Amino acid sequence: MKIDIQKISEGEESVVIRYREMTPTLNRIIGILNNEENKLWGKTEGENCSVTLDEIFYLESVDDKVFAYTLDKVVKIDGSLQSFMTGMRDDSFFRCSKSMIINLNRVSALKSLSSNRIDATLENGEHIMISRRYASDFRKLLRGYKQDEK
Repeated sequence: MKIDIQKISEGEESVVIRYREMTPTLNRIIGILNNEENKLWGKTEGENCSVTLDEIFYLESVDDKVFAYTLDKVVKIDGSLQSFMTGMRDDSFFRCSKSMIINLNRVSALKSLSSNRIDATLENGEHIMISRRYASDFRKLLRGYKQDEK
């Protein structure tokens, strides 16, 4: 992809995007330009689509592909779970295992399990396991600490 940036001293600022095929990356760039940063772009059933972050129950990485799960659809998104977490500006999402991130705003119940794991029940009835590795940080988060603080 060629990027051409020009500084102007007068006139209205503008952005021109020339493309052969609309991709999730281009959709994300357009979303940023339109101040729609709370959306993720991806594909479902071969069609480009978007989901708001509030709609997402959890994200899962399967065979190096990332899927966002909402109440009624599964959207394949570009990138990795790590890049998603790095781009997050709020604490609504929590890395609960090596392959999953949950939306904390969609958790309806929690249950402590043996081996220091936590069963999180989501609003849609699904159960997501918070692994031992992440359970300690999750408990700190519940007590009001940020993930970075140790």
